[in-house]
Amino acid sequence: MKRSFPSRYADALISRSKPIIVLLLVLTAIVGAGAVVGTSEDGAGGQAGIDSEEQLALEEIESTYETDDAVVTQIVVKAEGGDVLSRESLLQSLRLQQGIRETEAINTTLRTEAGLRGLENIVATRAYFDAQTTGNGSHDTATTSQNGQPPAPTLDQQIEALESRSDEEVDSLLARVLDSNSTSPDRDPTAFLPSDYEPGATSADARLTLVFQSNERGGASETQEAYDAQVAIASLVDERFDGAFVFGQGIIDEASSQAIGDSFLIITPVALVLLLAVLSIAYRDVVDVLISLFGIGVVMVWLQGIQGWLGIPSSSILIAVPFLLIGLSIDYSLHVVMRYREARTGELDTDTESDGRRNPATAMRVGIAGVVVALAAAAFSTGIGFFSNYASPLGSIRDFALLSAAGIVAMFVVFVALVPAVKLEVERLLTRLGRDRQQPAFGVGSGPIRRVLSGTAALSRRAPIAVLVVSLVVASAGAYGATGLDTEFNQADFLPEDAPEWMESLPEPFAPAEYDVRENLEYLSDNFRQRGPGSEAQILIRGNVTAPALLTATDDTSQYTSRDGTIATQSDGTAAVESPATVLRSVAAENQTVANAINARDLDGDGLPDKDVAQVYDLVYSAAPGQASTVLYRTENGSYATARLIVGVQTDATAQSIASDVRQVATGIEANAPVTTVATGGPVITAVVQSALFETLVEGFAVTLGVILTFLLGLYWWRYRAPGLAVVVLVPVLLALAWLLGTMALLDIPFNSETVVITSLAIGLGVDYSIHLGERFVDERKRRASLDESLVAAVTGTGGALLGSAATTAAGFGVLALALSPPLHRFGLVTGLSIIFAFVSCVTVLPSLLVVRDRYLR
Repeated sequence: MKRSFPSRYADALISRSKPIIVLLLVLTAIVGAGAVVGTSEDGAGGQAGIDSEEQLALEEIESTYETDDAVVTQIVVKAEGGDVLSRESLLQSLRLQQGIRETEAINTTLRTEAGLRGLENIVATRAYFDAQTTGNGSHDTATTSQNGQPPAPTLDQQIEALESRSDEEVDSLLARVLDSNSTSPDRDPTAFLPSDYEPGATSADARLTLVFQSNERGGASETQEAYDAQVAIASLVDERFDGAFVFGQGIIDEASSQAIGDSFLIITPVALVLLLAVLSIAYRDVVDVLISLFGIGVVMVWLQGIQGWLGIPSSSILIAVPFLLIGLSIDYSLHVVMRYREARTGELDTDTESDGRRNPATAMRVGIAGVVVALAAAAFSTGIGFFSNYASPLGSIRDFALLSAAGIVAMFVVFVALVPAVKLEVERLLTRLGRDRQQPAFGVGSGPIRRVLSGTAALSRRAPIAVLVVSLVVASAGAYGATGLDTEFNQADFLPEDAPEWMESLPEPFAPAEYDVRENLEYLSDNFRQRGPGSEAQILIRGNVTAPALLTATDDTSQYTSRDGTIATQSDGTAAVESPATVLRSVAAENQTVANAINARDLDGDGLPDKDVAQVYDLVYSAAPGQASTVLYRTENGSYATARLIVGVQTDATAQSIASDVRQVATGIEANAPVTTVATGGPVITAVVQSALFETLVEGFAVTLGVILTFLLGLYWWRYRAPGLAVVVLVPVLLALAWLLGTMALLDIPFNSETVVITSLAIGLGVDYSIHLGERFVDERKRRASLDESLVAAVTGTGGALLGSAATTAAGFGVLALALSPPLHRFGLVTGLSIIFAFVSCVTVLPSLLVVRDRYLR
């Protein structure tokens, strides 16, 4: 009774093969139409829906403060062993700015005021002012601005002023501009120079120019225009400078996209050759290869259609889904075809039966009845393994989970119904044409594959305890190594790397481009304070923000963190922080009224008021409302509710390290002032999201194992009254997972929210392999009297299909290790390793466990 369902299903499939083919092809057309009429578009990877204290603080800041959402482009001019502060180099940068202004596609994205800012502008402006003073003797009151200076010169006037100066005069100008005791209105000219710049020097080997692009409308199209402009700026820089580079989010996006394109240009032909080669070796038959490829093609059509009907936007993580389904499809195809071949040639018969040679219909009936339950169990376990990621707080991971699970269901339908029906009809046709095909299954006939698989079966039968002990020792070492895995998330790890030398020698169009974006980020982080997304964190301060102690506590926050930490520093060694204290000092330097008010209330000589702080804040708001509103929130009744700090950080550091350092600053402020603080901002939110995501995925990992174990317990109790088989089947999966984690530790591959999704393949594929071999052994053990014969039949029969599947899938995934995009590289490497370990564990550990169990029961 228990085996009646597989038999009834096989009978229905054989008797109605043609209607099933027509029905499923019509269904394929309907589902596939979703790829055309659906709403699948490119997405940004999904947004995290995590209600955290940090997220709420950021939302409060965005609703109450004047936030600067400009897109920032950074131009670094460098000359190793040279001088980038010469008159000619400064003029070259000014002419570059002129070229940027003259390029309409770039100019339309720039801010109308101060869209371009660098040391070259400061020096040229000083030269212009000096020329005005020298030429006129005094400023024309009609052309004098409110701060006593003439209006800022245009870019043409700056170039003209600097061209009219000699090299010596420019050097003198630089000395005055960079003098630390200068009363220049420029806040800190040395901010455009490297961190190792020596004060007073008039030469340097690098300098920075900032391009501020407006994003006032805030739309995605406007942001993309700014990113496109960054790429255009990079082209202008390359034309005008030998030693310079441009850095910004647009540059990162463009390099990442190009790296993925270059990777697939190289990988695709290699993957196709490997795929066809392995399939040809496994099948040794063109017809079966074509049937397998047909099934894979139908699954891909279903996948695209499901994505369209569900409206799932495309994202980088979804690149993994087609590879996953191709690998599993090959696995299912091999099991169906090889089990059919064994039934066709009589390999499934025992010695007491006839020669067992069957016609195609009978062979397919026997073959599909013997494998359909294993395929269903494997599909359910694998689908659950991936669908468990739907609990993730990140939208892109939920999309990945949903599409993977739906694709596995589609794949199951195709390979237990459509492909067997097509295979049957093709075999019937060939038989009528006089071609009676009776090919042996892979690994079953004589040959080296059978000898290797038979050897593993013999080893498991003769020394099962030794195999298990060695496996456990290696797994224990892997588990110990896993304790040292890096679990932090570093955005720099996603930047493309330059291609190895052998790739650079490839002919066009396969030769990849040069990728120096990661190297440029490291240089920028080591030498300058960065701007733009991810380069600033924030601290929201609540409580008595008018207390004098708050100004003292926020005056120099470098006291709260290590100098070697992730907080960016200024040229004077202090932390790169904008706070109420720094704004008061900055405004006082330019406004005498504010300076006098502070001096009158400064009791300890530190340049900050020690009483009546609210009154000083009022004066600052009157003198410079734009600056004041960036660090102070004044309510409608004039009281001060909150304050904030803007903290510059190093973007090449891990998000968790940045969050830790910013929280140290927040804690230090709390300890020295009557306020409460919350560290927030882009990098901190990223750390919170990644930590929550990692915890959720690991919890999902455990839940997945629990669900699969429960399912297998019920399955084996229903089929064999042997629930203990569920534990036997899962143990090799857990050992393979331990091996994988230990190898990741050896290869310095982090175990974070990215790779934890990838390692779920180790469970999905491992359970798939173990179920197939376990089911086959139980079936063979019932039909054969000898344990040795049962084990050899199971390992060579199903093991051969598993070997072909593992080789094909590992090759398909493994070629991604050649990718120039680090996420694709890690995906291919970790997935390839997980497949290899799952197969090795399945054909060594599982047979040993089955032998031990069999001997114990008997």
